Amino acid sequence: MKCTVYIATSTDGYIATNEGEVDWLHSAGNPDADMGNNPDMGFCAYMASVDCMVMGRKCMEMISIMNLTPEQWPYGDTHIVVLSNTIKEPPENLVGKVAMFSGEITDLVKELENKGFKHAYIDGGSTITSFLNLKLIDEITITRAPVLLGDGIPLFGKLDNQIRLVNSEATAFANDFVQVKYGVKYL
Repeated sequence: MKCTVYIATSTDGYIATNEGEVDWLHSAGNPDADMGNNPDMGFCAYMASVDCMVMGRKCMEMISIMNLTPEQWPYGDTHIVVLSNTIKEPPENLVGKVAMFSGEITDLVKELENKGFKHAYIDGGSTITSFLNLKLIDEITITRAPVLLGDGIPLFGKLDNQIRLVNSEATAFANDFVQVKYGVKYL
């Protein structure tokens, strides 16, 4: 199964403030820029390429707090699994939208593969780091917002080994966001 990352960070590499807030994503950049036929910077096209998603508990809790309406829900009917060793049931507003998983990530990947899933979207800093340490990530797309937070939750945690990023493709958007897509090569 292909496992990929598609995530936004501040220019200094944070995915959220220390409190878990991501409001800065909506105020960064040039809001008046003409984004042409790509207003979401490729997110919908990416979501169309995946058939399942794995996120961490903290990521799920942040989404739950947003209390999104069905029209705001960005994941469509994608099968979503949330990793947690402490929470067994999702928050009430996410019941039916996410499934909880407690156990080894490699077992989850095998389970998803056995169910016929082919491409997993991996989200959440700790979850991404865990997948990288298990050498399971194939591709990383990082969209950098033109803002410096100075502190917050970093995209990457402690890695067990150096990882080489290859075959980079970069896109600068009219709103001053910059997106870089990398292949992952484990050393």
